[in-house]
Amino acid sequence: MKDKKRAMGRGLGAILNSESKNTIHTATDAGAEKLVGNIVEVPIEDIYPNATQPRTYFDEKALTDLAQSIKSLGVIQPITLRKDKDKFEIISGERRFRASKLAGLKTIPAYIRLVNDQELLEMALVENIQREDLDAIEVALTYQRLLEEIGLTQENLSQRVGKERSTITNSLRLLRLTPEIQNAIRSAAISAGHGRAILSLDTEEEQQQLFEQIIKEGLNVRQAEALASAIKNPKEKKTKAQREISNYHKKVQKNLSDLLDTKVEIKTSANGKKGKLVLDFKNEAVLEEILAYFNR
Repeated sequence: MKDKKRAMGRGLGAILNSESKNTIHTATDAGAEKLVGNIVEVPIEDIYPNATQPRTYFDEKALTDLAQSIKSLGVIQPITLRKDKDKFEIISGERRFRASKLAGLKTIPAYIRLVNDQELLEMALVENIQREDLDAIEVALTYQRLLEEIGLTQENLSQRVGKERSTITNSLRLLRLTPEIQNAIRSAAISAGHGRAILSLDTEEEQQQLFEQIIKEGLNVRQAEALASAIKNPKEKKTKAQREISNYHKKVQKNLSDLLDTKVEIKTSANGKKGKLVLDFKNEAVLEEILAYFNR
């Protein structure tokens, strides 16, 4: 099993002597071809994490489980490193690097890349976006960094990550949500679909109202969308005072209707002290009859 673990890459010392290790910085330097494109066993003590690493949280239990797997099977997928003088900075694979340290490994198989700082950040961000365990907010933040820090256009970004521009746009919109709602997405209390339903509302107050109802009632995305629509387009509801009149007014309304032989409607204010009397007439002849009655 030990031979299997060590067979993936040649030791760094077998490829580079101490002098060339410190002189290879770009793809055009002498000896660079020995590094680039090869899997190399790099001492773990010579590796350090990328300070701009997009991933900020590493589950301790998952790391421990991976470390146990590495103890048994070795590192199956090499990490990717950038050469930095006589050290190596992680481009991708920090989780495997951390687990290998936990497993007690002295070296780790790696691909070596000779890239500048901007290329390093772009590679780290693009690699990060391909992970399956990213939450929707982490994806959106990574897109934002690629646009703002690398200077990509949405069209360039779409090509780099293999996503439709509309997908990227919808993802970025989630960053307009309040921190509380973003955290709910990150913790899986609600989904990105819920977040998009919340974003369909115009004001922060309405968004908070919908968010709280989603949490309280355990609404699914379709239910949240329906509720958002109801909040945006409330039906004009008549007040109880408009819908119902007192028994006295009902009686007056009926008596007048019988007397005038036409439809009569009484509308009152909320306190019932003021109101309107509405008389229907089909034509001028009917109107003249009504007026004649009041002129008697």
